[in-house]
Amino acid sequence: MKSKVFLASLGFFYMSMAGGCSQSATDVSYQIETDRPCQTMTYFGASDAWSMQFIGLWPEEKQNQIADWLFSTENDANGQPKGIGLSLWRFNVGAGSAEQGDDSQIASPWMRAECFLQPDGTYNWSKQQGQRNFLKLAKERGVDKFLAFLNSPPVYYTQNGLATNTGRGGTANLKPDCYEKYVRFLADVVQGVEQHDGIKFNYICPFNEPDGHWNWVGPKQEGCPATNREIARTVRLLSREFVNRNMDTQILVSESSDYRCMFRTHETDWQRGYQIQAFFCPDSVDTYLGDTPNVPRLMLGHSYWTTTPLSELRNIRSQLRDTLDKHDVDFWQTETCIMGNDEEIGGGNGFDRTMKTALYVARIIHHDIVYAGAKSWQWWRAIGGDYKDGLIREYTTDDNFLDGRVEDSKLMWALGNYSRFIRPGAVRLSVSAFDQTNAFIPDGDTDQQGLMCSAYKNVDGTYVIVVINYANEEKEFSIHKEKVGNAQWQVYRTSDKEGENLLPVGKVKSGKIVHIPARSIITLQSN
Repeated sequence: MKSKVFLASLGFFYMSMAGGCSQSATDVSYQIETDRPCQTMTYFGASDAWSMQFIGLWPEEKQNQIADWLFSTENDANGQPKGIGLSLWRFNVGAGSAEQGDDSQIASPWMRAECFLQPDGTYNWSKQQGQRNFLKLAKERGVDKFLAFLNSPPVYYTQNGLATNTGRGGTANLKPDCYEKYVRFLADVVQGVEQHDGIKFNYICPFNEPDGHWNWVGPKQEGCPATNREIARTVRLLSREFVNRNMDTQILVSESSDYRCMFRTHETDWQRGYQIQAFFCPDSVDTYLGDTPNVPRLMLGHSYWTTTPLSELRNIRSQLRDTLDKHDVDFWQTETCIMGNDEEIGGGNGFDRTMKTALYVARIIHHDIVYAGAKSWQWWRAIGGDYKDGLIREYTTDDNFLDGRVEDSKLMWALGNYSRFIRPGAVRLSVSAFDQTNAFIPDGDTDQQGLMCSAYKNVDGTYVIVVINYANEEKEFSIHKEKVGNAQWQVYRTSDKEGENLLPVGKVKSGKIVHIPARSIITLQSN
């Protein structure tokens, strides 16, 4: 099936302006509905877990290369972006498993984390230094929004003395008399990092995947389950602490491990399900947070386990959006990577530099934004090992993990097709599709095995269009110029060809026909 959008690309720019096909020759045309705004976008991001604790101590030139890839919004002399321009950085506040070493029962040192808090109740602000270095590198490159998240309370406050939930059930691994201590710790960390590093955490989430079974089935990494009532109790106490200290950091809930737990129950009980209703429906007296200071009407969730089959990729997100709209709640997708259920690309094992993983993730981004209405989209780990969980692959060459080499991936640059060009405050615009007879095609902006198109208008007035070609053959497409005018567009392409990483591949005016290569992603940015 062919389709049409305005685009030009080197080697594929044989369209109307070259005396080629007319616009009517294409099978599908897209119209950007400038008068039908959808959500306002905020940030694209990733997290520092767990690699930056070591890589943030690597030689400076290697840190700078990584930081440029992740955060830079500059172009080289040829107009090619130096990086993917992430606009938010997610910081893992550690619980102290690193200090416990092997006694933490977490086997890999890469999955342990230091804690600012010490056993005597004082703070050591030299901890988590590698991660803090990357906070500064991000800020130097223009990132001004930072989110702190915790997998576990400090080990001094947990019921089992560990940062994992080993040997326990599904309730919070927090001593009953330590709730107030925990929220004071959170407030101290926000203020301490700002005082010592000049970095303000605009957001903090005190629980991460509290509904995820991994939080209570084994000691793989730091983690803590919690019921909705335990989350609400903690958030209310933290809100009071922030108000007393005159802090404006926003408190977020609840980084759900599965979208289905947000609007119903899924592989757990009612105490961890129906989270949107529990936190933002006034009838839920015990857990309602809608009138709590510093708590926005915003839910955070993770895209794991909801990507297959393809029908559910759309349906689950549509159900989520319906519930969010019913209760007037916004949504951020704050974490995902490839898991075992992602069988289409072979599951999570083994790092993949190619477009196979990049396109698969781009399709998830498209559905999270278009169907779930996500205002923010964030990947899990910025840097990983031999698994499909990192934008960048690290190869450590030092026994203490303090040196090595890194390589980029098409996944990272594919995320850049969104993050580099859709800037904070951009408004997503509805996209309509029409066939050759000008008949409307329902959901024509999303062919899950072909072209997927989404459009945005930045605060500076520029339009941005992202088009994914998932098919194994090139596609032809164009976009009506009726509502966007006769603008000229710069085209950037990411494909499996070496060097095609947001590569500028030509310019085109509205209404022209374009051929987009098989298995590629393009972004069009208006002048």
